[in-house]
Amino acid sequence: MMNKVLIIKTGYSEVLDRRNNSRVVSFGDVLRTTPLLHLYKDNHITWVTDEKAIPLLKHNHLINRLLVLDFISISQLQTEEFDVVINLEKIPGICALADKIRARRNRYGFTFNSQTGEAEAYDKSHDILSLSTNQELKRSNKKTAQELLFEIVGEEWKGEEYVLGYQPKTEEKYTVGLNSIVGLKWPTKAWPAENWDELTEILKNGGIVVSRQDQQPKETLTDLFKYMDWINSCKLIVSNDSLGMHLGIALKKKILGLFGATSPYEVHFYGDGKPIMPNPIPSCLPCFRGSCERRKNCINEITPEKVYQEIRKLI
Repeated sequence: MMNKVLIIKTGYSEVLDRRNNSRVVSFGDVLRTTPLLHLYKDNHITWVTDEKAIPLLKHNHLINRLLVLDFISISQLQTEEFDVVINLEKIPGICALADKIRARRNRYGFTFNSQTGEAEAYDKSHDILSLSTNQELKRSNKKTAQELLFEIVGEEWKGEEYVLGYQPKTEEKYTVGLNSIVGLKWPTKAWPAENWDELTEILKNGGIVVSRQDQQPKETLTDLFKYMDWINSCKLIVSNDSLGMHLGIALKKKILGLFGATSPYEVHFYGDGKPIMPNPIPSCLPCFRGSCERRKNCINEITPEKVYQEIRKLI
């Protein structure tokens, strides 16, 4: 009989982020959690997430049951029993819910401290919680998100890849796709619009067929399935540190990730790309701040010419 495994990952709190009370879904953090599925591929897996993140997990052949976090699913889960419960959210209310779900063998991730009213870590997650709350530890971290996720469940990451269930309906049409929009949580991840404009002109003048995210129809920007179709239509993706970068990795595209406020060490490109950072790297990076105290945001110092040179190397 297969073991029952429950994974709770809504994207409300990023596993490696100290800010843990947002209800804005971090789609990239949901997607980069999927390598864990490989560990439990021979088990019955239930995954609980936010409704907005469903397209990233729908039709995933390693997920047996996909549930939206709502009153109905909460009521059901509290009457079930699982062999393993993995809660990857640091929202206190979700931690309290996870604690009430019966686990016959193991619990991993984050739990609720009834005295403090805050989330705390199970033993194997203590270092990850410390990393997410201590900026100096986070800045010095050189482990990828996958390595840290596998440590949470007491395993070693051996190169397991993202698992995306959706099969895009598009073929490669563009040589380069410019993924220029960032989410609400991290405005400091955004490369300036004028840099995207300049890079576009350089690419076109070089005879390279290019497509831009911010010039796509509205439905491409609001429908995750159509957005994944657009990512798949590009051979190479240049992206801020955002969902588009992680989708490009999952779809095995060539990837160039632009980094400033966040750490490139947490991202693994599986040999199909690389990070680009300001040169020289300012001493404050990575700062993991949503706003920049400098006169000029660090990521602005990545030049379009530098990005173009890296594009030429990859194509």
